[in-house]
Amino acid sequence: MGSDDSPQPWPGGLSAAARSVWAKHDRELGWLPLWQHMADSAAVAGRLWDEWLPRQVRRLVAEALPGGEEDARRLAVWLAAVHDVGKATPAFACQVEELAAAMRDAGLGMPRREQLPDRRMVPHGLAGQVLLQKWLVERHGWTRRETLQFAIVVGGHHGVPPTNSDISQVNIYRNLLCTPACEDVWRRVQDELLDTAAAACGAAQRLGEWQRTKLPQPVQAVLSALVIVADWIASNVDLFPYFSAGQAAPEPGRADTAWKRLALPRPWQAVESEEEPEALFAARFALPPGATIRPVQAEAVRLAREMAAPGLMIIEAPMGEGKTEAALAAAEIFAARSGAGGCFIALPTMATGNAMFPRMLNWLRRLPDARADPGAHTVFLAHSKAALNKEYAGLVSGGTDRIADVDRDGADDEWRPGDDERASSAELVAHHWLRGRKKGMLSSFVAGTIDQLLFAGLKSRHLALRHLAVAGKVVVVDEAHAYDAYMNSYLDRVLSWLGAYGVPVVVLSATLPARRRRELAAAYTGSAVAEADLAEVEKADGYPLLTGVTPGATPQLRFPAASGRATEVCLERLDDDLDVLADRLAEELADGGCALVVRNTVDRVHQTARHLSERFGADRVSVAHARFVDLDRVENDARLLAAFGPPDKVREAGGKRPDTHIVVASQVVEQSLDVDFDLLASDLAPVDLLLQRMGRLHRHRRGEGQSERPPRLRTARCLVTGVDWTAKVPRPVRGSRLIYRDYPLLRALAVLEPLLAQAGTGEGAGAAVRLPADINPLVQAAYGPDPVGPPSWQEALEQARDDHELHRVRQRIEAEQFMLAKVGRPGRPLTGWADGGVGDADDTRRGAAQVRDGRPTLEVLVVRRRADGVLTTLPGLSGDRGGLEVPGDEAPSAPLARIVAGSALRLPYQFGDPDVLAKAVAELAANSIPAWQTRKAYWLAGELVLILDENCRSRLAGYELRYTRTDGLEVHRDN
Repeated sequence: MGSDDSPQPWPGGLSAAARSVWAKHDRELGWLPLWQHMADSAAVAGRLWDEWLPRQVRRLVAEALPGGEEDARRLAVWLAAVHDVGKATPAFACQVEELAAAMRDAGLGMPRREQLPDRRMVPHGLAGQVLLQKWLVERHGWTRRETLQFAIVVGGHHGVPPTNSDISQVNIYRNLLCTPACEDVWRRVQDELLDTAAAACGAAQRLGEWQRTKLPQPVQAVLSALVIVADWIASNVDLFPYFSAGQAAPEPGRADTAWKRLALPRPWQAVESEEEPEALFAARFALPPGATIRPVQAEAVRLAREMAAPGLMIIEAPMGEGKTEAALAAAEIFAARSGAGGCFIALPTMATGNAMFPRMLNWLRRLPDARADPGAHTVFLAHSKAALNKEYAGLVSGGTDRIADVDRDGADDEWRPGDDERASSAELVAHHWLRGRKKGMLSSFVAGTIDQLLFAGLKSRHLALRHLAVAGKVVVVDEAHAYDAYMNSYLDRVLSWLGAYGVPVVVLSATLPARRRRELAAAYTGSAVAEADLAEVEKADGYPLLTGVTPGATPQLRFPAASGRATEVCLERLDDDLDVLADRLAEELADGGCALVVRNTVDRVHQTARHLSERFGADRVSVAHARFVDLDRVENDARLLAAFGPPDKVREAGGKRPDTHIVVASQVVEQSLDVDFDLLASDLAPVDLLLQRMGRLHRHRRGEGQSERPPRLRTARCLVTGVDWTAKVPRPVRGSRLIYRDYPLLRALAVLEPLLAQAGTGEGAGAAVRLPADINPLVQAAYGPDPVGPPSWQEALEQARDDHELHRVRQRIEAEQFMLAKVGRPGRPLTGWADGGVGDADDTRRGAAQVRDGRPTLEVLVVRRRADGVLTTLPGLSGDRGGLEVPGDEAPSAPLARIVAGSALRLPYQFGDPDVLAKAVAELAANSIPAWQTRKAYWLAGELVLILDENCRSRLAGYELRYTRTDGLEVHRDN
């Protein structure tokens, strides 16, 4: 294919009938012949292969074909060229009468649209697959089985590969492929288009060799995705204009002009550094002169360089040990060796994704690149609230692209809020084409929630795009201990596909059970690593620990020294009584200090904060939990970091650590939030999570020997509460048991009992947990198979274990319902790949519920209605965004709509009950604002809106709701 235009012999060798077949039409813009869209798509596919697709993906395809990369490129271009051949059928062509009439005049007779009521039974993707199969069988001697692994790419180019049932039913509707009265003409035109495409793309002379090829399923998936991307670009009318009346040929240089206008940045081309680890870290992470890196970081670099090939690396190290920087350094080495064109960092929550995004940008700006334009990389923040992130919003502004193609025989014309995304270029580009609900993950560098990775294991529409998005990257999974059995089922399935793609993966955890380490390694390698070697992976008991696993090679285990950072945390029991807690805090904070109280439910956060505010004053107590609107949550995180973050960061932000303050928080402070407190009181949690909370104690040095802390708080102390200590077997409070279940909580108590048993009464220090030395022994004991705890606890522990295992089995069974199948044998087509799936998987909280266990969630946008009836944004929003008037009779301006969209929150567990949920949805829908349900109001359209009164109160589904800037949402049963 020429570099400056579409391949030849388009259209010179085509008959008048073949040239009359249309592919696209718009009353205002004109029409596009099918042959031209085939040529455009082929040209785009070639450019994508040459200039956009990472080497890691190109190699995957090339290794499956007899002619290597030349064959791989030729195949990709050919499949893109023929993907819409199913439009050369009566079922599709009848839809626009004036174009159908021109085809009839050329001999392609067909009924009118109303005479084909069943035409949607054979959508053009399925029709194209069947036509391509017939062509390969009848004109090139292939068997039907041999054709499927190639033709399925055509059949699935609108996001869902056909099932065997779909393919079989085409026989019932043969008249939709060819009008019986002129079947010969239709068949001749269809073959003519396929013959021309094969000749133009250089596929004709290779079909004999490809017939004996067995394409692995990962190759079929990335080819499907590449065709989808090529089709989307070639369908952009701003890039590939339609023909005007009487026009018979495109403007010269059509493809070259479009590609230049698209200006799609090339993938990252990593350069493997030969620097010593210390120099590498100094260059990438701006270490101050004389700073030394930690042993874990140096060992990660060495292990990445010494592994047989880039594979799976698991880094287990304490909180605050620099695991993220170690992972990024390893990712750079892996990318240089594998040809990965980017990196995806998966984190547990939106908040941790937001915190990671600027760190990723700072690393990215310092990366060398073999390309001449190292700054022009695409970046993406992958969660539904990305537009509220200041770092990301700074990369995004300006116009839209029009994809005017409506294929009409599917749901492609369905518009959803958020489809009209706006963006423009920057040095680190949030690229205008790559932004969007389905395409953003195709950006080179992505930070986002773990859901985006788990969606690659969920049967859903355009699943192939999600696979292409990760197939060309290095994947980093942070906080791997944070996921339950349901999510781990999806993670393991995704890891099995990543291993098949040859995607390098780095997994990070401070508290990973040994059994889980083995499960991760087994999922990634499949049967390519011996059971005996996996057993050695599980038995490794060092800490910190690095595990390197490459399919077909013996796993490598590294035991770097600890960094020398150490904290001793004294544990004490504390009765679950608010007066007892308040008295103890008053005693401990008598000379000042900052305390963190962690509760396992938001209701307990509210109860505790209210009680402590009465005792200490509202100005000395603040709350942090997930029941704030998004804009307030972002501001809450910023305030926490400005007051309790690392000393140098607090100074840089112009903040000041309070003399005396208490933060009452839920689990939002548990992960990836670099905050530091003098004292911790925490509800009992599973031991790994309790250790994570302890990591917020004395996290940073404040003076020699912590001398800048109040004298009685210079020893780190954790008060464990939320337990009835008087019971024969200590019993956690109900809310904790509902969230974590009895077994992990009792196992945590059992391994901590020897330490808690020696605890003082408040005047002296209790027994100490040594961080990081005790992290691994405590985690392995709590999650291991050996009995723990006093003899009198064993009956309760055994019963709790049985209940817990039954729950885990149920989670795995439920996860399997919509989970992608395991990688099939080479040559097995992706027929029915997403059959029985969930439809579209998106990055809203509704979408996240598909890969997270739990009750359905309901997200609402929250506004206030003043006494005079005027709608406003919530009072107290930061940046002068609170109390702004919002029109209810028209679409708000884009800036105002973004503020309302940023005022979203998820209703709590009370609304997870199916009856309550249904009632709430009905009430909210009845109060919807019609003016907001338009394309112009795309930030708001389709969203449920909770309208509070002038006092920020409302009633919903039998509950009274109240929202304040200080406490977030409070919910009480309406009496």
